[in-house]
Amino acid sequence: MSFTIHDAAVPPVLQILNAMSAILDKAARHCEARKIDPAVLLAFRLAPDMFPLTRQIQIMTDQAKGMAARLTGSEVPSWPDSEASIEELKARIARAAAFVKGFTPAQFAGAEDRQIVLKVGGNEMTFTGRQYLVNFVFPNFYFHATTAYDILRHCGVEIGKRDFLGVA
Repeated sequence: MSFTIHDAAVPPVLQILNAMSAILDKAARHCEARKIDPAVLLAFRLAPDMFPLTRQIQIMTDQAKGMAARLTGSEVPSWPDSEASIEELKARIARAAAFVKGFTPAQFAGAEDRQIVLKVGGNEMTFTGRQYLVNFVFPNFYFHATTAYDILRHCGVEIGKRDFLGVA
């Protein structure tokens, strides 16, 4: 059996989504133990011109659902970006994971050569499915997951590499 685009795309995305959910659990416990309002962490950003934690999670999940939909030739669902609590962010992650899991490997057949056209910042970008996954989805998905991790780590949440990898 050959290694498919489903094999390349779905398991690593699910791994990080699950890891980020567990990291958010640790963040909630951190806030509770230290009497910190979780809204402080949700609004925290690493630099003034960067998005806060909440938006990092929203973009990460948007990348996951967009990847699964576009590679299978399906409609990308539109979700409001209205999460205001750790629990709501965890629910969004769970929703994204369920969406990605909802596609069968067979639905990804031929995805590596499927044409993907995106509008990004007013510019149209055209990719093959393979290029889209490797050169667009993965860099964006991991960037926002890593930035969310970094925000929480910077705020003192006791997490490490094993947490990010989902093997803690």
